[in-house]
Amino acid sequence: MEKGTITLIGATTENPSFEINGALLSRVRVFVLRALAPADIATVLGRALTDAEVGLGGSGISVDDDALALMAVESDGDARRALTVLNAAAEHVGEGGRITVQVSRDAAQLRFAHYDKGGEETHNILSAFHISLRGSDPQAALYWMARMLEGGQDPMVIFRRAIAMAAEDIGLADPEALKLAVAARDAYHMLGAPEGYLPMSQMVIYLATAPKSNSSYRALSAALDAARTHPAAPVPLHVRNAPTALMKELGYHEGYQYAHAVPEAYIPQQYLPDALRGAAFYEPGPFGFEKEIAKRLAWWEELRARAHGADSPGRQPSTED
Repeated sequence: MEKGTITLIGATTENPSFEINGALLSRVRVFVLRALAPADIATVLGRALTDAEVGLGGSGISVDDDALALMAVESDGDARRALTVLNAAAEHVGEGGRITVQVSRDAAQLRFAHYDKGGEETHNILSAFHISLRGSDPQAALYWMARMLEGGQDPMVIFRRAIAMAAEDIGLADPEALKLAVAARDAYHMLGAPEGYLPMSQMVIYLATAPKSNSSYRALSAALDAARTHPAAPVPLHVRNAPTALMKELGYHEGYQYAHAVPEAYIPQQYLPDALRGAAFYEPGPFGFEKEIAKRLAWWEELRARAHGADSPGRQPSTED
């Protein structure tokens, strides 16, 4: 190929980035062939109607404009499918006949959703589904869900992505979201199709319209980074378990204060290793239930400040505060 001894021409319905050897891919030019637009399909059909040699030019068949438009749209960019529908309609009306919208629709029969299970389009539509949920668009999320179902996708793939989205993009802004997603999956297991699509639809609408927060995701990333940066930070002695006399002699558990020993059920003390003292991995978002979490964190911070100032603890904030 590099010397020009051979000229390689190939075609694939898969994504070359994933399916073609990298060394080979770097030595060829990639041309992306996209589906034909309805206007292009209409042009192909028009040629077929006028070509007397290989088309229907000598049959005397006429096609209504709206029937031609219907075939162009419902072929989904596939000229071969459009020609197949045209031939079926022509056989139905016979020579000198007229193809109407109804004839065109009958010839098209079942229109299948464009979907390739396991291929690139699967990942594209799954991505569109997840991003629609994250973007709070229930209409788009329902459409992509329906596209996958009509394409024969395993519903568990859809549930898996929805459950992941509930944890990643909603999190503690609405803790019910994750529970509902898991419950919808379990309901599908009990009901099967098509009844099981109802809890799936309910799940999709709920997730799309729920308040959004990725604070749990960011907290996990920050905590993992800290664990990698400080992989051997020792556990503070006072929060270590001391099941033996020797451990007690070594100071394990010494100085630990039991939180339930005070009415507030909170006693300020150090739980992180010394190297990470004062680190904050989780910061609550401004929406939904996380507003309540923010109040609790603020109250505990106030208790810590008062403890350091030898002040008395305040009351716990209520949801009305």
